[in-house]
Amino acid sequence: MVWLRRTTHYLFIVVVAVNSTLLTINAGDYIFYSDWAWTSFVVFSISQSTMLVVGAIYYMLFTGVPGTATYYATIMTIYTWVAKGAWFALGYPYDFVVTPVWIPSAMLLDLTYWATRRNKHAAIIIGGALVGLSLPIFNMINLLLVRDPLEMAFKYPRLTLPPYMTPIEPQVGKFYNSPVALGSGAGAVLSVPIAALGAKLNTWTYRWMA
Repeated sequence: MVWLRRTTHYLFIVVVAVNSTLLTINAGDYIFYSDWAWTSFVVFSISQSTMLVVGAIYYMLFTGVPGTATYYATIMTIYTWVAKGAWFALGYPYDFVVTPVWIPSAMLLDLTYWATRRNKHAAIIIGGALVGLSLPIFNMINLLLVRDPLEMAFKYPRLTLPPYMTPIEPQVGKFYNSPVALGSGAGAVLSVPIAALGAKLNTWTYRWMA
């Protein structure tokens, strides 16, 4: 039954990586937060932090090798770059959807696992919190390096969007004073239980395939 267990593991890894790519596209497709500006950036940060940590910790604990989380994040990054080609084929510029910066956050998870001598609980608590804290910061830096997302949104409108979702100018300061701080805080809190879920899924898979 070893082959069945390993096949199940690898299938789960591929499914999560593909889903993370779809989540990236659907969480806000202009430049991943331009539909609702800062509000969408916070939602995107939380969704990406949790999606990264559940798959990365699952894969890392499966192999038991520090560095596996970074490898998993690399897979997600490659998948998303490939998916961007579909938008390019439709006539949109290649930076229409910005690929999130997953790899540095995954490296922090790997570093935590390595520094604590492969302590699973430390990886869940410390590593999960670090992923949630760092991912919004890296992604905001990423956004500063690309063209203005609102300019892109107005230049390439989506005809399928309902009127209430058409791009609008961001109302900075009226609701969120700092989308990075809010995204990091919420991400750090939510990534820990999601990391625990990823670790538990690893255990359950072994039981199912035993």
